[in-house]
Amino acid sequence: MSRNPDVPSIQAYRYAAGLSQDQAALRYNEVTEHQTSLGGTTINAWETWARARGAGSPPNFSSLLILAEAYGRGPLGVAAEDISPGDLVSEAYERLPPEDQLSLKKFSARRSSHSPGVVSATTQLDRQVEGWGHLVGSDFNLTVPTVDYGNPEICVFSLPNPRPGNLLDIDWWTFGFGIERLIRQIKNLGRRLEVDICFGVNEAGLVMATFLASAQFSRCAIGYLRCNKVRDSIVLDSTSFYPDAEEATTILICDFEVKHADVVGFIASEIRRRYPKALLYFAVFGAMTKGSDLEVASFDDLTGSQIMRAADFSAVFIAATMSPPGIEPPLELR
Repeated sequence: MSRNPDVPSIQAYRYAAGLSQDQAALRYNEVTEHQTSLGGTTINAWETWARARGAGSPPNFSSLLILAEAYGRGPLGVAAEDISPGDLVSEAYERLPPEDQLSLKKFSARRSSHSPGVVSATTQLDRQVEGWGHLVGSDFNLTVPTVDYGNPEICVFSLPNPRPGNLLDIDWWTFGFGIERLIRQIKNLGRRLEVDICFGVNEAGLVMATFLASAQFSRCAIGYLRCNKVRDSIVLDSTSFYPDAEEATTILICDFEVKHADVVGFIASEIRRRYPKALLYFAVFGAMTKGSDLEVASFDDLTGSQIMRAADFSAVFIAATMSPPGIEPPLELR
């Protein structure tokens, strides 16, 4: 997958096995001892489904089991690599039918109990269910502003606060889980997002921008926006950094949280002033809700919804929802 970061994982595993789509289908049929007659068009349909929402068709659980064994045989067909079927669909897991999601979870749980050293993508999902990610609440889908003909539905998780009225301290596991969730949303935008600059708002946003730039955007340039509050206004510190870019560029702004203050609008205006023809995207770790229910039914149930709409971003990505007074990043990054 690290050698082929621009394709879905199910396709990256096929590349690693050195197979064309037709050869992958033949290998699949060999695993079933030719009780199936799968063709290359089916392999193509599965990979198309993993690449973009609304296209192709998903593989079912039994097909993933067979495909994992087929690719585990390697380029020459004689290897015995142990591939998890959940890893084949790691970035598109939420789009599988509920029955297949449950089957993958159960399979991974049994697998990890027999192989404690193996940690797969689906095993991490099991860890969340079993309490490893104790800060992470339930998942739910939310419709957000997005590009024309893009996928407006993202999968968000809640951050329940066991101590109302106090900041919720985020640990590194939860922080990393949120970054992975943002990456998954970006991959499922509906088209490939090429970003020229990732801007981080303050130190926590800078950490987010660094991870996303490295993991998702081929180590694109990284900018830094240090915001200082002066009375009732916000100013950008002179230590802020603005990378050079072409006249028309694509920029992702990363912020740790969105509450009531219009920091987002101020920053968007400043970025557009420096990069007049830029397309702006926005990724936030935690968005505050207006009510006590964190599983909001609508984007407008977020306190910063109008702020984000007014900033006119091409698309918005949100990892989690939170309640007042907010969340505190690891190591108290500001």
